[in-house]
Amino acid sequence: MEIDTPSLLLLLSVSLLSVFLLSQKRKTKHYKLPPGPKPFPLVGNLLQLGPTSQPHITFTSLSKTYGPIFSLQLGQVTTIVISSQEYAKQLFQNHDLALAGRHEPDAARVEAYHEWSIAWLPPGPRWRSLRRICTTELFTTQRLDSYVSVRKQKVQELLNFISKAAKEGTTVEIGLAAFTTTLNLLSCTICSTDSDSFDSGLSQDFKKIVEDVMATAGSPNVSDFFPVLTSLDLQGARRKLKHYNKFIRHAFDELIDSRIKNKKEGSIACNDLLDVLLDSQFGASSVQEHRQALISILGDLFLAGTETSSNTVEWAMAELLQNPVTMAKLHYELASVIGPECEIEESNIGRLPYLQAVVKETLRLHPPVPFLLPRRAQETVEFSGYLIPEGAKLLVNVWAIGRDETTWPDPLIFRPERFLERDIDFKGRDFELIPFGAGRRICPGMPLAYRMVHVMLGSLLHRFEWKLPEEAAKNGLDMSEKFGVTLAMARHLKAIAIPIPGLHIK
Repeated sequence: MEIDTPSLLLLLSVSLLSVFLLSQKRKTKHYKLPPGPKPFPLVGNLLQLGPTSQPHITFTSLSKTYGPIFSLQLGQVTTIVISSQEYAKQLFQNHDLALAGRHEPDAARVEAYHEWSIAWLPPGPRWRSLRRICTTELFTTQRLDSYVSVRKQKVQELLNFISKAAKEGTTVEIGLAAFTTTLNLLSCTICSTDSDSFDSGLSQDFKKIVEDVMATAGSPNVSDFFPVLTSLDLQGARRKLKHYNKFIRHAFDELIDSRIKNKKEGSIACNDLLDVLLDSQFGASSVQEHRQALISILGDLFLAGTETSSNTVEWAMAELLQNPVTMAKLHYELASVIGPECEIEESNIGRLPYLQAVVKETLRLHPPVPFLLPRRAQETVEFSGYLIPEGAKLLVNVWAIGRDETTWPDPLIFRPERFLERDIDFKGRDFELIPFGAGRRICPGMPLAYRMVHVMLGSLLHRFEWKLPEEAAKNGLDMSEKFGVTLAMARHLKAIAIPIPGLHIK
């Protein structure tokens, strides 16, 4: 966990005194927890984990020693880690409600963001109201179908941008191009306006903010291990996110104020999600609370929606560039099914099994959120012969599940063909592949991500050949990961596009 040794020793010394005093006043309950490394007094297993910035890898290694379900005592927090499809299935099918709380990081509490965030709220009337709006107003088949032409236009703008780069001989930063496309798509869907063009630096600035927010919220934080120290914000996570929140809040405030002004002036309603949100109270008891709710919801949609989809496209392209035979197979399928004179339509996805297999294989090896979002036990639960105590934190290590050699032959090899041989989907029913989660807390934006990722990736491969810049081709592509709430490439992928002869960009 990425805390340098001097800082760790200083923070732990402060923590030890505080926790020790509290521990003298409490009686400890003993539960039959899943197996795990023996914790040290007070600090638990923190020191045993070592200074790593890759907890998903560390926890995967621990699962090989202690089993597919194991427990850790991280400071004051009992943490249960699930690393197999069998235990994930038990969680989502048998204990979904009891274990559906949220263990939000301290950083998510900035300006009460977590109190109105679909991602961090525990199940309850407010969460159900917010989720209902998303599932009935934004991500229904009818709503998504109504914006097909908008998505088609945004993908065409992406292709035009890449075509220009190809003519100029410049590299394309794949993740940023996909991010800009997704950002504009969400902007058009939510508030009927573009956020950025490919020629400005706004999307790059916003992408940097999103990456920093995800990294900060997902990084190990002493405040999360020792809640008694929360008010001190010793690592400055809340201060850092408060800085970013000012930028995000300013942008959303302008958007909300402009729409309210238009409504008062009698302008024609846009009938987009922002109109729906402005007209819905979803439990807010004051104007200020309503605005805070709007900003939290918009933040969830823009932060999560842009980062996860663009990361998936970037990882897929990185894998394909390292596997030219696989890329050639995908080129062949696209040319055979779509043809040289046509663009990929969303209705074509079902006729492109190899493209679907490439996306599934990418999600298996590079799940957008490696632990999903941490859950909290809302009550004490008997789970496969163990007891999970109320308040325990649960992590589902989907990164480990996707690389489990008992489920996946040659799990480290990128081989989309495995999904042509087995009927497995990622919609929450097949627990060996749950990059979007499962059960009542499955990602509500999955239907939109499904459409956008397939069409963006397919369009990039249908219209262009791709190669790595000379240095990357010579030295090999850096596939290292940057851990946070989401799992991004540590060094963003840049590639050179070559138009396929006979195919023309409009």
